[in-house]
Amino acid sequence: MADNPYPLNFYFQLSFEGEDAAFKEVSGLSMEMAVEEVACGGENRFKYRLPTISSSQNLVLKRAMVPKGSKLAGWVKATLGQGLSSNIKTQDVDVSLLNAKGQLLTKWKFHNAYPIKYSFTDLKSQESEIMIETIELAYTYFNITVQ
Repeated sequence: MADNPYPLNFYFQLSFEGEDAAFKEVSGLSMEMAVEEVACGGENRFKYRLPTISSSQNLVLKRAMVPKGSKLAGWVKATLGQGLSSNIKTQDVDVSLLNAKGQLLTKWKFHNAYPIKYSFTDLKSQESEIMIETIELAYTYFNITVQ
């Protein structure tokens, strides 16, 4: 059976400070360019749409709560727990898309990332569900490497 040429989007890994972490969901893999509309004197049929600045969404990571030992969770807790009383330590974070054999297909490197939100699912005694932690990171920019 031949390999599927279209990558499946559910097999990925996140690397942070040499530690690989498993997440059930990663979102925010997008960038866009803002546009400014400018009206030109004497030409009333249209407006010029000029590019201004590119921007990205925050990187949102969701996984089952890890009680202890995670470098990523430790960095998030240390950063958000200190507020602005000390300098924020930025980190590069990698998200890799892998094929069924574990070979790298695409890698996103998020530069100068830092945590801005840490949350958990609601606690409900009537339901037996895994507690999900959500980590949201802001970053300067990201690169895409395609193999």
